[in-house]
Amino acid sequence: MVVESWLARAARTRPNTAAVNGLTYAALHERARAAAAGLPRGARVGLALPPGEEYIVALHACLLAGALAVPIDLRLTEAERPAVDLSFGERLLDKQEVTDAHDLDAPAILVHTSGTTSAPKPIRLSYGNWLWSALGSAVALGVDPNERWLCTLPLSHVGGLSILLRSAIYGTTAIVHERFETDRVLAALNDPQGPTVVSLVPTTLTRLLDAGLHHPPALRWALLGGAPLPPALLQRAADAGVPVAPTYGLTEACSQVATAGVPLFCTQIALQPDGEIVVTGPTVSPDAGGGRAVLHTGDLGVIDDDGLLHIVGRKADTIVTGGENVAPAEVEAVLEAHPEVLEAAVVGRPDGEWGEAVIALVRPRDQVRPPTPDDLRAHCARHLARFKVPKTYIMLSEPLPRTASGKLVRRELDEIGSRATASAQRAEPAP
Repeated sequence: MVVESWLARAARTRPNTAAVNGLTYAALHERARAAAAGLPRGARVGLALPPGEEYIVALHACLLAGALAVPIDLRLTEAERPAVDLSFGERLLDKQEVTDAHDLDAPAILVHTSGTTSAPKPIRLSYGNWLWSALGSAVALGVDPNERWLCTLPLSHVGGLSILLRSAIYGTTAIVHERFETDRVLAALNDPQGPTVVSLVPTTLTRLLDAGLHHPPALRWALLGGAPLPPALLQRAADAGVPVAPTYGLTEACSQVATAGVPLFCTQIALQPDGEIVVTGPTVSPDAGGGRAVLHTGDLGVIDDDGLLHIVGRKADTIVTGGENVAPAEVEAVLEAHPEVLEAAVVGRPDGEWGEAVIALVRPRDQVRPPTPDDLRAHCARHLARFKVPKTYIMLSEPLPRTASGKLVRRELDEIGSRATASAQRAEPAP
């Protein structure tokens, strides 16, 4: 199916509306069409640009030319960057045809996964994937004609890209910051004419609450995802009058899968016998499920009596201790609810008695007076089955390794746990 290009439609219907920051849709369309004339249809075009107007022009130029946009994380070395046919800014001698139309079955953007447990994987997302994702998000959150969606997420990942493309499909405004800066975001959210929607991860929401975020006047929703959400953080946000919409999503499903536990419009969720979440529907990449739009996520979940999805953890992260399965994310949420814990991670280490022992890596709020292992063990025992309570508590002074989207990099956590276990204080093992 072929449809009018999103940018052309926005420029036709809302020419004077700001598309991104101060750039109107009419101006963006004109600049993107001019840039698209030098791009070959079907070529992989690398977008190695900082977030901002030039990046958005380059992205839409690729979409108008039918070139496959490949966002590149600028933190990667040349050797780590994906192979592309040309980088944006390189020009051909011959002008290419530019059409203001999108084939919904055609690939639009090649996005790489965050790489929390292994090397990032390239995922093709079609024009149809992006369109259905935007429609599903609109049903879940609603759309204000004067929407202003603040993006501080990396534009090399699906979460940041989805804000730009949803805004173009809606004909609304995206506000793009080059990076997350607490004071700048706080000032924007405190402005009565500030963002109506913002996308955050637990780490950045915590920083904003620590800085005094309270009843942001224009904010309809703070979309919160990218990592497991501690219940204590959600309660803290509610107490501060921050309207949070917890969101579960994946690159392979073009960002959002479920918001506030409810699957997006036309997205179906099922659980395998082992609890693995399987996603089907028009947002799923053609690269998933052998082209059958069936995505085995590798994530574990439960569906409550109200039909709402709750994420438990990752299959690959499951710790088997004494024959019992432990989901690290569940234990981490309990640890981070302790008032003296800034952040926590849980790993399994080989153990002669238990097979694997549950080990907690804890970064305390106060490095001088950290909580004791006995304090943490007692706290966990009040909220968890005894086999889930960590046996060792390792205090860390440095931040835990995370991706740009706030997810724990678990392949690095195992190394940290191995180095620190020998010198850690050991709590009384659970019987």
